[in-house]
Amino acid sequence: MSVVEPTEVGQSPEAVRAWLVSRIAHFLKVPAEEIEPDVPLADYGLESVYAFALAGEIEDTLGVLVEPTLVWDVDTVNALTAHLTRLVADQADR
Repeated sequence: MSVVEPTEVGQSPEAVRAWLVSRIAHFLKVPAEEIEPDVPLADYGLESVYAFALAGEIEDTLGVLVEPTLVWDVDTVNALTAHLTRLVADQADR
């Protein structure tokens, strides 16, 4: 398994959060302003196909490998942001 290098998204929590909000809004076809960072994604009706797509985009963009179930296990934008920034930092420390 090869390591994927991060692309244009910064590694700060703010950059990761903004990117997550934009991608989730895209999948839900709603303005980004409608995505509240502490609302469970399941409450928005995010379908499993989009969870798989988001997991793939996380891997491609942030360079960390994640399971699609992460979206349900760590289910808010703020929780995902914290989790992903830890993963990115841990990978950078290796």
